[in-house]
Amino acid sequence: MEPKDDLERPCRLNEILILIPAYNAAGYLSELVARIRAAVSQADILIINDGSKDNTSDVLKGLNVTYLTNAPNQGKGFTLQRGFDYAVEKGYDYVITIDADLQHLPEELPSFINYGMKTELIIGTRAIKLSLMPFARWVTNNLTSIIISIFSGKRIRDSQSGYRMIAVELLRKMQIKSIKYDYESEILFQAGALDAAIGEVAITTVYEGSHSYINPLVDTGRFIKLIWKRMLL
Repeated sequence: MEPKDDLERPCRLNEILILIPAYNAAGYLSELVARIRAAVSQADILIINDGSKDNTSDVLKGLNVTYLTNAPNQGKGFTLQRGFDYAVEKGYDYVITIDADLQHLPEELPSFINYGMKTELIIGTRAIKLSLMPFARWVTNNLTSIIISIFSGKRIRDSQSGYRMIAVELLRKMQIKSIKYDYESEILFQAGALDAAIGEVAITTVYEGSHSYINPLVDTGRFIKLIWKRMLL
């Protein structure tokens, strides 16, 4: 059956930028890029090296891929915002964010693209099960997802997933001030405030071999501060 209108058709690959924030990811990037190209061969890729201390910069030079470099390290929020600004400047319609450490499977990119244009923000949602997640991540993700769902007015089941597809038009409307890991939470708050259409696709839960740079104490403090600001609005 043919789509009824443009709002129901899958996205075209030339409309999409795949954005990869990379910090000390030299050991993953060659495989990641190869698998992305195998999954969505025509999509554009942008890697932002966030002041890595390993040989990420050398690896990037040999990948034949567009990349930018932060010097020194600026944090994930700053890096994502730089990528979003690039997408706006270059005229893309959508950005898909994917982690550099292979915690997100590139083979699942078509699930986002085939979702279609009817949704402004699509979240890759993992199975939030204690049997699949490290305990600290399970607790934090459940708590933050509940809180963000309440304050955004949208049902969010995996608030800490960085595997997302976002309409550039929605990004244009946002004024995000966070620059660290709370940046991704603020995106959800603002999407809710803008009454954006939010959807989700199921993604695989992968933790083996990945390393989280989240500081539980510091980043939880930032999240609480963000919640406090929302309460004062």
